[in-house]
Amino acid sequence: MADKEGIKVEKNYYVDKPFKVDGNFHVKGASNLDWGMKKHLTNIFSPKSGNTVMFAFDHGYFMGSVSGLERLDILIPQLIDHVDVLMATRGALRSCVTPNFRKGIALRVSSGSSMLNDDLSHELVSVDIEDSIRMNADCLAVQTFIGADGQLSSIGNLSKVINAGNKFSIPTLGVIAVGKNMERTSQYFKLATRIVAELGAHIIKTYYCDDFDEVVAACPVPIVVAGGKKLSEKEALTMAYKSIQGGARGLDMGRNIFQSYHPAAMADAIGKIVHNKFTDNEAWEFFCEKTKK
Repeated sequence: MADKEGIKVEKNYYVDKPFKVDGNFHVKGASNLDWGMKKHLTNIFSPKSGNTVMFAFDHGYFMGSVSGLERLDILIPQLIDHVDVLMATRGALRSCVTPNFRKGIALRVSSGSSMLNDDLSHELVSVDIEDSIRMNADCLAVQTFIGADGQLSSIGNLSKVINAGNKFSIPTLGVIAVGKNMERTSQYFKLATRIVAELGAHIIKTYYCDDFDEVVAACPVPIVVAGGKKLSEKEALTMAYKSIQGGARGLDMGRNIFQSYHPAAMADAIGKIVHNKFTDNEAWEFFCEKTKK
């Protein structure tokens, strides 16, 4: 293996230069993939804007009943027309989402820990490729813990899912996990996103941070930014705007949509930033206009 001693510190990310291997396909790093992969990626990323609004409601797989997600059967119909992709578990999709909708599906395929554990990093692959195909998943979402106790098994899970997905032209979404003892710094996210991309993930989900444009430039596949903890609507829109300005190809919002008093309007405001180049102030004005009584 390469010797880590004597390696020069990274220096030039050429953040002003676009990715050079896009070809004529609109998803970063995917120009050399097969037709089936590209079809699934097109279901996720808009060919017009190149971006996506994901709605994550997979929190129950380790948190149980979450405030705002108590009744998926009531919430999801309110939001389906306002987002591009649903990120969820197979149980939630099968029980609470009508199969006649035409949105992308990011299927959570890893699990095993719960909020009762001190260490969430020891997960396993809980959904096999056959059931993922039956779910018509557009990508397979795997929690990936870089730098945690469970890193080795986590990378093993990711690799198994990538290998299985590649056989059937289904992309893998590597979800960068940040535990309570892990840094949320550009140095960490450069490390984690690059490792996961080089292992073969086709999309990376991570958090916004300082020098985010360098994180994006160093990652050869598209990055989607996680919404994270609940912020005020204005703060969440500012974070979304900064993410897109920094090169993210989308937002995967959960709590910042479903815990809003106006979840559909919030999803629409995020969409204006992601697809219509709204600034955070313009999106905030849009949100206020939609929610005024």
